[in-house]
Amino acid sequence: MTSLLETTEHVFDKATRVSAGDSQWSGHTSEDYWAFIGPFGGITAATMLRAIVEHSQREGDPLALTVNYCAPIAAGSFDLDVRLIKANRSTQHWSVELTQQGGETAAFATAVFAVRRLSWSHRPAPRPEAPPFAETKRYPKSGLKMTWVHQYDFRFVEGQPLFGVATPSDLTSPFSKLWIGDTTPRRLDALSLVSMSDAFFARIFHVRNELVPFGTVSLTTYFHADAEDLIAEDATHVLAVADASVFHKSYGDQTGALWSPSGKLLATTQQIAYFKA
Repeated sequence: MTSLLETTEHVFDKATRVSAGDSQWSGHTSEDYWAFIGPFGGITAATMLRAIVEHSQREGDPLALTVNYCAPIAAGSFDLDVRLIKANRSTQHWSVELTQQGGETAAFATAVFAVRRLSWSHRPAPRPEAPPFAETKRYPKSGLKMTWVHQYDFRFVEGQPLFGVATPSDLTSPFSKLWIGDTTPRRLDALSLVSMSDAFFARIFHVRNELVPFGTVSLTTYFHADAEDLIAEDATHVLAVADASVFHKSYGDQTGALWSPSGKLLATTQQIAYFKA
């Protein structure tokens, strides 16, 4: 089985490290990827995906991952119950349950892995226009206390949040277009893609131009590139776009897409999130 992962001990790899087991695995939260009251949702999703990627029965590459965040995850250790639900000729269906404090479920994930085979291919969606990563100004994060944002290099092309400039009554667009890469460059793989699919600032932050209590409830990522494709891209950052359609009765949606610098669509994502405003 070919590894999907980088071998260097990057801060991201330390944060998503899991201890191998047959069914019961374990991990530990990271102070480097902390949000408001718990870990950054993207790092939790990547950790759960890693447990499948490193499983001895895993075949193929991730095709889809859905993570439901059931309760706040406390700082410290956690257990992962990893199960292969069904294996077919081309696909595998997995579940991962993250528990803490004597078995209390904090997150639950389902994943589909696939052995991709050569076939007819067509890419009708064009990559959005944007200046190159190196020519785009870095977003300043000095005023943000969440440690996870400091692990990423954000470079906005469109829709930069106006914290401290606009007021909540000056509603602005939920759309944003930006480059995202690890602050310490790391080659893209399936784990970094799923984490980056949650690395957009909450859409309500953009619309209201302020930080409000917020938490992802359910996150789905679809992968449009396998390990071989990502190795061929040899990229460390993505061009990302995100938007929202509705904020209603404490919940809002988000859709997003991650593109390689060469113009390949690598992943698309959807989520529903809670907010208090």
